[in-house]
Amino acid sequence: MSMGGVTAAATEVVAPARASQRLRVIDAALSCIARAGTKKTTVDDVAREAEVSRATLYRAFPGGKDAIFAAVVETELARFFSTVAIAMGRAADLEEVLVNGICVSATYLSNHAAIAYLCDHEPDLVLQRLVFGQMDQTLELCSTFAQPFFARFLDPVAAARGAELAVRVIVSYLMSPSPSTNLQSEAEVQALVRAFILPGVEALASSSAVPVAPHV
Repeated sequence: MSMGGVTAAATEVVAPARASQRLRVIDAALSCIARAGTKKTTVDDVAREAEVSRATLYRAFPGGKDAIFAAVVETELARFFSTVAIAMGRAADLEEVLVNGICVSATYLSNHAAIAYLCDHEPDLVLQRLVFGQMDQTLELCSTFAQPFFARFLDPVAAARGAELAVRVIVSYLMSPSPSTNLQSEAEVQALVRAFILPGVEALASSSAVPVAPHV
């Protein structure tokens, strides 16, 4: 085998190993955050949790703690959207898209240990993404994600507007939980969707329809 072949083969092995190492560090950081939050977690804590040296950690994340935490956010968003996409993708109608999306989102977020710790001990960090300009970015990100699932049953304009409405309702309930509605309960979410959310989405769909000019 030529040296070039050996180098290529080695590269193919090293790349997945590095990706796996990065994920190991990210998961370790997530565990640390769930126990102590972002302010108290140090690079040494993460390295110890991941069972890697500081040098290895910095090779994977040259930016240190900030780079690790940024990767944690990016990875957790991908995991969250992937989980919700599976649930919404198997929906047979618009009501089921809403019910599945709300239930799975609420269950995932409510049972996320790191998020729970941050909400209790570092609420300012969570609120940064839910107020002012960052709130608009969060809504846009979530609405853009949800729109294709709505588009299976609505025209593109109605799908975009309906997705935004649904996301706003979900965020509102998650920020200020209602003692009378458990968003992790499919039956309760179905009742909420049928009474309030679905009529609103359907109304937006009707108002977005382009009128057909009468034949003269």
